[in-house]
Amino acid sequence: MKTVIVGAGFGGLAAAALLARDGAEVTVLEKNEQAGGRASVHRDAGFTFDMGPSWYLMPDVFDRFFAVFGRKPADFFELKRLDPSYRIFFGNGRAVDIPSDTEKTIALFDTFEKDGGEKLRRYLKSAEEMYTLAMQDMLYRDYKSVLDFFSGRLLFKGPKLVSVFENLDSFVERYFTSDEAKKIVQYSIGFLGGAPSNTPALYHIMSHIDLTMGVFYPEGGIRAVVEAVRDLAAEHGAEFRFNEPATRIQVKRDRAVAVETAAGRYPADVVLVNADYPHAELSLLDDQARTYSRKYWSERVLAPSAMVLYLGLNRQVEGLAHHTLLLEKDWEKGFETLFDPAKAAWPESPSYYVNVPSKTDTTAAPPGGETLFVLVPLAPGLPDTPDRRQLLRDHLLTHLEATIGEPIRDAIVSERCFALDDFATRYNAYKGTALGLSHTLSQTALWRPAHRSKHVSNLYYSGQYTHPGIGVPMTLISSQIVAKEIAEEQMKRR
Repeated sequence: MKTVIVGAGFGGLAAAALLARDGAEVTVLEKNEQAGGRASVHRDAGFTFDMGPSWYLMPDVFDRFFAVFGRKPADFFELKRLDPSYRIFFGNGRAVDIPSDTEKTIALFDTFEKDGGEKLRRYLKSAEEMYTLAMQDMLYRDYKSVLDFFSGRLLFKGPKLVSVFENLDSFVERYFTSDEAKKIVQYSIGFLGGAPSNTPALYHIMSHIDLTMGVFYPEGGIRAVVEAVRDLAAEHGAEFRFNEPATRIQVKRDRAVAVETAAGRYPADVVLVNADYPHAELSLLDDQARTYSRKYWSERVLAPSAMVLYLGLNRQVEGLAHHTLLLEKDWEKGFETLFDPAKAAWPESPSYYVNVPSKTDTTAAPPGGETLFVLVPLAPGLPDTPDRRQLLRDHLLTHLEATIGEPIRDAIVSERCFALDDFATRYNAYKGTALGLSHTLSQTALWRPAHRSKHVSNLYYSGQYTHPGIGVPMTLISSQIVAKEIAEEQMKRR
């Protein structure tokens, strides 16, 4: 079975490994010079930057993926649990470290509000129950109809745990009153490309994921995980073509027969797209072969884009942890600039995130140096100009220096800025989104773009646009779902 995969992001790499293991003749076509997709790597002056994902969460998902091949993550990289998991600077001037020990975190919540620890204990119990249900009944299955979504144990147990129709903001309000407690249990929704006000309460499972299961770091960075999955694919015979963007998916009648590039034509029995979903639909397929129209994509709630600064410093910084979040007091206003089209704008005083992998990883920076990744979310589709980038860059560095009480500008020896236009150019990202589609209720599970084309019988999709959604663990699961679908379809044809 000749299988052509478009895109070597995590979804494409995972699918390549799974399908090649099952005996398919797999060719992966990648637009850029390296594997990883948004998990690309930037190197300069001895500094190494993971350009995209930087959090290793849900280790059970990685364990389950590698186990399919009779392997485990430790066969490829060393995994460290971070302590503290991360540091938060609140807009009120307070800063806290979130311990890796859940009991210590519970004690920390007692300093935020009366009975805060007990409230967190109950909140985490609910989050754990929902996580277990999601892992057993929701994440690893595809959805063809509403009956698939509201069925079995989910229908029986789901309403007892949390109403999926309630937004996270109102759900959290029933547990906590303090600004600090609410922000700690809600901040991670940003990694799902949403706001507490537009994200279903079932995603409070994120608090179980980071406060109970823990935050980890693979030695060598997320790039080590990219290399591990690519190695698995190559080990089973998958071939890769880099610097070779797909230009067209050729369809005859109701079947994809080949993928075309500037360098040639690749005949296919199966085509799987891991490239940006709307780009593939709108640019690689003829109108009659598209599942979703241009109007459909224009009406979706997109996850944010971002501006990222990759900074190499010639000295170390004491005031930052491996992961540090700097949250503005009025963060609701920040969400408005991200999700309200009428208020979308480059932010003046945003919340943002700083990753310093050199705190943990000796390969990230030269001896005595520090590697900083500074990310601020931006609304997709905004005009992107050098002047806007410079203003935001200067604000971020001024705010960061004032917050941690240390100079940074004078130590910069390597710098790169990556923003909306770069996401659009490098990744063909629709309107420059960094993440794809937000996890609103109408864009969850059944209501995310389908894994299988409605009009082309052997055309499939994987990646963050599809179920279960955004994040490296989710894309690994997405590819496991679609690989199973392809295998089942091939069995029917025999």
